Amino acid sequence: MMRFNLTPTPTAAATTTMGTTTMASPTDTSTQPLKRPPIETDPDSLDSVISNPKSYPITIVPNRPTSFYGLSSTNGKAFQRQPSCRSRNFRPGSMRRIRRRAVFKNGDCNVVQKHLQRRRVRFLQDMYTTMVDWQWRWTLLAFALSFILSWLFFALIWWLIIYTHGDLEDLHLPDNQEESGWAPCVSAIDGFTSCFLFSIETQHTIGYGVRTTSPECPEAIFMMCFQSIYGVMSSAFMAGIVFAKMTRAKQRAQTLLFSKHAVICQRDGCLSLMFRVGDMRKSHIIGAGVRAQLIRTRSTKEGEVMTQYFTELEIGTDDSGSDLFFIWPMVIEHKIDENSPLYNMNATDMLQDKFEIVVILEGTVESTGQSTQARSSYINTEILWGHRFDPVVLYNKDLQAYEIDYGRFNETTQVDTPLCSARELNEIYKIQEGFRTPAFPSTTSYQHSNSVSSSPSHQSGSGYSRRWRWQLSLPLHGNT
Repeated sequence: MMRFNLTPTPTAAATTTMGTTTMASPTDTSTQPLKRPPIETDPDSLDSVISNPKSYPITIVPNRPTSFYGLSSTNGKAFQRQPSCRSRNFRPGSMRRIRRRAVFKNGDCNVVQKHLQRRRVRFLQDMYTTMVDWQWRWTLLAFALSFILSWLFFALIWWLIIYTHGDLEDLHLPDNQEESGWAPCVSAIDGFTSCFLFSIETQHTIGYGVRTTSPECPEAIFMMCFQSIYGVMSSAFMAGIVFAKMTRAKQRAQTLLFSKHAVICQRDGCLSLMFRVGDMRKSHIIGAGVRAQLIRTRSTKEGEVMTQYFTELEIGTDDSGSDLFFIWPMVIEHKIDENSPLYNMNATDMLQDKFEIVVILEGTVESTGQSTQARSSYINTEILWGHRFDPVVLYNKDLQAYEIDYGRFNETTQVDTPLCSARELNEIYKIQEGFRTPAFPSTTSYQHSNSVSSSPSHQSGSGYSRRWRWQLSLPLHGNT
């Protein structure tokens, strides 16, 4: 009989296999139970930060040189930071949840329609738009079929007219017309092939000068006029479709670029979501404007689940708002404040939540005067937390012009950024002694502060100007 000893001993473990018992040595670590390290509190949670004042990830430091923020003042190359022991893109226990895209990266909408009533009839009623939306192979196939079928149709009518007039009899053929003195409806017609060639010449006004109509047949004169009008209208219709397909807004959007990833970092002490847009052509977009919308799931108070809920994001570039002077690539910023739907999301929520940010760039093409629209989107896995974009616009002294390096259009630099949400970051700011979140004053309040700052009592009591001379650094290496 085989027995298994499941009682652990402090020095050795007994194992029995097929009636043979062996004793493991005390130094054998493979049979000893593994000791799991204690689970530490999340270092980035608000509770852990408040309970341990020494671990505050906030330090007020004086103004630092440009080389500290990623650029060297000597050679202009990117500043290389030391590798961090804490990952900004993944935290223990997090799981990536990828959302199904509504808009692809190239701007196409991921939408399929079904169960449409009278779909073919409705599309045929708007034939022009239907043919413009077709792919080129179907449009060219429709053009070729329309020409060939119209040629055959009118050739058949010409053959019927000539046959009923008697021009196809043996004595009335072109070789015997001089002897018999026969006057045909159309000269030089001896069969259906001749009628097909005459149909092509009439529809496209070729006029080789061999086959011509005569006043003997009024129906032939009417048919010649009708086919000529049809040929002009069909050619104009097809030329309009080709022109509309080649000048569509979608074609101009191929040279409008969006960055591959969006980034989240700090600007002026506040978390900001940013992405970059650019234009490859020298002909600029007039009146360019950019919009961004967040698509996520939302539940109402009545329990209704809205899986595609759109929320408009307030975005802009620098201090010019959403209207762009689009002469070079620009970084579009969405400040994550109390009015932002991302206000309560930290780095872990960014990985776990399912959402999509759709960005839209609209404007008028300078060379054609037509409006255009370019689209793209970013899902949660395409947002880099703790990164910012590298500069791509530099002044070239040799060319005496600004030079754009599109090779670095998608390049980012990793920067120190807290992993907590914007709401938690604001609460940490409020906990600091004598510190408040930096906020830019309005024009009125700034002028008022300048008018009253001349008094010594105001300069010593407010500390307002001193707050502008300091900046915020958020190291994540625990060496604060």
